[in-house]
Amino acid sequence: MKKKILVMARIPLAGLTALEEQFDIIYPDAFYFSEPDLRRHIVETDGILSVFTAPLGSDLLQLAQQLRIISNFGVGYNNIDLDYATTRGIAVCNTPDSVTEPTAEMAMGLMIAVMRRISETDRKLRSISGLKWGMMENLGSSLWGKTLGIIGMGRIGRALARRAVASGMKVIYYNRTRLDAATELQYGANLVSFNHLVQKSDIISLHCPLTDDTHHLIGENEFAQMKNGVYIINTARGAVIDERALIVSLSNGKIGGAGLDVFEEEPSISRELYSMDNVVLTPHNATGTIDTRISTAREASENLIRFFNERRDIPIVNPSIWRS
Repeated sequence: MKKKILVMARIPLAGLTALEEQFDIIYPDAFYFSEPDLRRHIVETDGILSVFTAPLGSDLLQLAQQLRIISNFGVGYNNIDLDYATTRGIAVCNTPDSVTEPTAEMAMGLMIAVMRRISETDRKLRSISGLKWGMMENLGSSLWGKTLGIIGMGRIGRALARRAVASGMKVIYYNRTRLDAATELQYGANLVSFNHLVQKSDIISLHCPLTDDTHHLIGENEFAQMKNGVYIINTARGAVIDERALIVSLSNGKIGGAGLDVFEEEPSISRELYSMDNVVLTPHNATGTIDTRISTAREASENLIRFFNERRDIPIVNPSIWRS
C-alpha cells in the first residue's frame, strides 16, 4: 500500500510527477484546503509537503499520528512548529537549492531599483503631475565602488556576492561561521564583526533565518550606528528588522532607501511605507517565477522520496531526530 502525502497548496503539478509515481497524493481542490478538510486529511498522512504561506502548528500536527516527515516548499520554515515536530521525531526539511538564484536576483533587483530610483521615476513619469527633467534632477547612487554588507553568507548570500562583485562592489559579510579561504577569495568577501558591518556598509542586505536570536536584529540602535544614507535590502524575513524603527530612520533621512520583499506583519504593510518614494516594495515574491515554483516542487518532492527510501541526504533542519 502506497504511503500518503498531503500537499498543502495547489503548487505546480509539473513539479510533482515523480512524487505521484511513488505515493498517493492528497491535493486540494481550491488553492488551500478548507480547515475541516485539512484536519480530516492530515490524520491519515505519512508525509506533508507544506508551503511557507500556510501555518503548520502543533494543533494540526498532533492530529497526524502517522506523520514522519514535513518537506517545506521554501527555504524558510518558521511556518512550522519545529519544536513540536522535533519532540515527535518528525523530520523537517526545506528546499534551499531551488530558491537560491531567484532570491539573489530579487535582492540585486531591489538594490538597483531603489539606488537608481527606477521605481520612483517610473511612477512619477506615469503620474499626472509628472517629474522634472534635467541633468541634475532625479539623481540616484551608483553600485560601482560601494561596500555591500551581507548578513548571512549562506547559499543566497554567496549568490548575491557573486552578482555584487560583477557590479564592481566590495563585499563584507557577517556569518556564524567563516567561509573557507578559497570561497572568500572567489567572492572577494571579507568576514567582519556585526558592528563593523553595520557601521561601514553602504548597502546592507539581510539573508539570515528568523529565529529568537535574529528577531529585530536590526533596530533603533543599529540604525543609529549606520552611515548616513545607507540602503537596506531585506529578502529574508520581515521581523529580522524592527519595521517601526526602519520607518523612523527613513523618515528622518538616516536611511537613504530600502528595498523590501518581506514585512513584519505581512501581508499587512505599515502604511507609512506606501508613501515613501525611497522605498521599493514587493509582495514576498523573491522566488516568484514559474521556473522556481516548479523546481521547488521537485526539490520538496525529492526530499520525501529520499526519506521514504531510507536515505539521509536531505536538507533536514532538525537533525537531532536522527539520534532519537
